[in-house]
Amino acid sequence: MGMEPLNDEYYMRLALQLASAAAGQTGINPVVGCVLVKDGRIVGMGAHLKRGEAHAEIHALQMAGREAEGSTAYVTLEPCSHHGRTPPCSDRLIREGVKRIVVAATDPNPLVAGSGLDRLRAHGIEVTSGLLEREANLLNEAFNKFITTRRPFVTVKSASTLDGKIAAKTGDSKWITGGASRARVHAMRHRHQAIMVGIGTVLADDPALTTRLEVPGLNPIRVVVDSTLRLPPSAQLVRDGAAPTVVLTTERAPEARRRELEALGVEVVDCGPGPVVDLDAALDRLGEREIGSLLVEGGGKLSGALLEQRLADKLVLFYAPRIIGGGALAPGNFDFAGFGAMQDAIRLERFSVEQVGDDVCITGYPRYEREVQ
Repeated sequence: MGMEPLNDEYYMRLALQLASAAAGQTGINPVVGCVLVKDGRIVGMGAHLKRGEAHAEIHALQMAGREAEGSTAYVTLEPCSHHGRTPPCSDRLIREGVKRIVVAATDPNPLVAGSGLDRLRAHGIEVTSGLLEREANLLNEAFNKFITTRRPFVTVKSASTLDGKIAAKTGDSKWITGGASRARVHAMRHRHQAIMVGIGTVLADDPALTTRLEVPGLNPIRVVVDSTLRLPPSAQLVRDGAAPTVVLTTERAPEARRRELEALGVEVVDCGPGPVVDLDAALDRLGEREIGSLLVEGGGKLSGALLEQRLADKLVLFYAPRIIGGGALAPGNFDFAGFGAMQDAIRLERFSVEQVGDDVCITGYPRYEREVQ
């Protein structure tokens, strides 16, 4: 925010910055920012900070006080018009005498879906929508999926060598990528409600799967895919109490181990009859628990299965400038049966490439060329 022109886009970008600052702390609610401007001066700013508490518009209106009357409101998401955990924001904006409202994205929630804007227009407020809509939707890509499907948005992260290996043939994997990439991953954990790994990762590394930053961050719910309940009661995920742990298993899981883990505070959830966890059903079970964003940091088998079954929504791939070889003995970042023709390969769309320290990070959205068989 330097010497850019003062216009609608300038103030909307400020609202987007306010929204993005709270990413990770609103649960299944969207992140939203609001800026109130009157007579060429910012009179109020706000962001939605916690599910069930005041929305961005209310914080901004409270800051503005009497200055809200006759102001322009820049809001990153359509103001709500229904009673949820909080009263409708559109009613408050009308009551405070806001003159004009500029909105980035309409709300995909079927309870809202344009009705908030209609309500504002019906009360004589000038409404403009669609400004920086792509940026606003990107901020809320997890909310947009969850509110329409009741399933979490799945981001698969991997860290590998240039030849796609996530460990050496000996199993050594510490550390493939550098400190800057690892810090980025911890920031991603802060911004996701849950983190998922396979039981193989737990048995090999005994990870904590917590958020470790220079300042305190939020720990995601830990989710382990474990078809036969091999999770040892001595694992950090079971013992440390740092965050809830959910184990996704099958109906074949040993009853004694199930009871043992539940007695230690672990939630054990059946996902199909077996022999392996039904990942499609697993996403339904997580959605039922109001988990709207899921970061997958598993090995090649879990990441490969999510891709093969068309369940991954986004990929974040860190590549270190190393080549380790090892053939089939060195595990790869995506381990699945694969396709017989290059034209069937999964392509990444809307991808970006960024250097992070000495590593390269590729972020993109998989486009699936064919249906699951």
